[in-house]
Amino acid sequence: MIGLSSYAGVMESLMNCDEEQQPSSPLTNSWSKNQDSGKNQKPKLVGGFVLVHAGAGYHSESKAKEYKHVCKRACQRAVDQLKAGALAVEAVAAALVELEDSPFTNAGMGSNLNLSGEIECDASIMDGKSLHYGAVGAISGIKNPVLVANRLLSEAQKGKLSAGRIPPVGRGAHDWAVSHGIPPCPSEKMATKFSLSAYKRNKRKMELAEKIDTGHNQAKKRRQSSENENGSGCLDTVGAVVVDLEGNVAAAVSSGGLAMKHPGRVGQAAHYGCGCWAENACNMNPYSTAVSTSGSPFLASEDRVLGGVIVLRCCRCVEAPPSQNIQGILVEFLWSHTTESMCVGYMSAQDSKAKTHISRLPPGTVPGQCLAIEGGVCRLMSRGE
Repeated sequence: MIGLSSYAGVMESLMNCDEEQQPSSPLTNSWSKNQDSGKNQKPKLVGGFVLVHAGAGYHSESKAKEYKHVCKRACQRAVDQLKAGALAVEAVAAALVELEDSPFTNAGMGSNLNLSGEIECDASIMDGKSLHYGAVGAISGIKNPVLVANRLLSEAQKGKLSAGRIPPVGRGAHDWAVSHGIPPCPSEKMATKFSLSAYKRNKRKMELAEKIDTGHNQAKKRRQSSENENGSGCLDTVGAVVVDLEGNVAAAVSSGGLAMKHPGRVGQAAHYGCGCWAENACNMNPYSTAVSTSGSPFLASEDRVLGGVIVLRCCRCVEAPPSQNIQGILVEFLWSHTTESMCVGYMSAQDSKAKTHISRLPPGTVPGQCLAIEGGVCRLMSRGE
C-alpha cells in the first residue's frame, strides 16, 4: 500500500487532493453545521453522493485539466439527477453519459479503434436495490452505450427479458438499441483526432513487429505498443458509483476496449460481476456496496497486473434525538490503482462543486507492481420515516 499505513487511515481523511481551490474535507457535513447553528434548526435534506473515475492508466500533465473537468461535469450531472429525486441507477447513468461524451476518455466518443479501424464499446450498469443488471458488448454506432445497458436493465425490471435471454452483442446490440429509441451515431463520427492518430501509430508498429518477430513475442509487442501510446489510448474503462437519499446504491462502467483489439472482442466492462457491482444493505448485511473497476488485463499469465477500482460503502445511522426522527447515511469511499495514474471526482448533493484528483504512483515505483489507495468519508442527512 502506498502513501497510507492502514485502511482506517483511508477512511479518516482524503489524501493529496489537488483541487485548485483546496475545498473543504468531505468530513465537513450538514449535520455538524446544523449542530453548531442551533439544536432546533432542521437539517438540510441532501440527495446523495457520487464518485467517478476517468480511467486507470496514464494521464498526461498536458491534459490534466481536461480529465478533471470531465470528472466535475460527470459528478454535477449525477447530483442534478439526485436533487431532482432520481434514484441512484438513473444518476449513475447520467454520470457515465458525460464521461462517454468526452473525447479524452476511452469510452463512447473518442474510444480506441480496433484492428479494422472501427469503434466497438462495452458497458454495464447494476441497480443495488433490485440487483438487476444490464450490459452490452462490442456495440458500434451508438454514442452512449451505457444508455443501452440501462435500457436493458429497465426491460429486465419490467420482466420483458424472459426465457433466459442474454444481453445483445455486436450488430444485434446496435439494432436492439435503435429499435428501442436510442439514436445511432456513425462510427466514423465517434473517432477523434487523438484516437485516429493512435490507431495509425499502432498500426505502423504492428506492421513492423510482424516483419521482425512472430508468435508470443509478436503478440507481446502488439500489446505493449498499444499500451504505451498516447494518454487517451492507454486509458481503459470509465466508471461511477452512486448512493441516493434513500440509501440505494448503483454502479456503472463503460469502455472502448483495448487499442487494436480484434473485432467482436467483449471486455470486462460487459461481464456480470466483473466490470461493476452494486448491492443494497439487507437483513444479514448492514452495508450497501457499489464497485466499478478499470484497467486490464487481469490475467495470471501477465507480467504486470494493471487496473484500478472505485468503491463506495454506506450504512444508515441515527444521529439525532429520536424526537426529531433524523437519520444519517455514512458514506465511505476510496479509489485504488496499480497503473501510473487514475483521475477521480466526487461530490455530494450538499457540495457546491465537485472535488477532483489525479492520483499517481510515487516516482521510481513500477506500475503493475505497486498499489496506490486513497479515499474519504461523507455523511449525508435525511429524515426518517
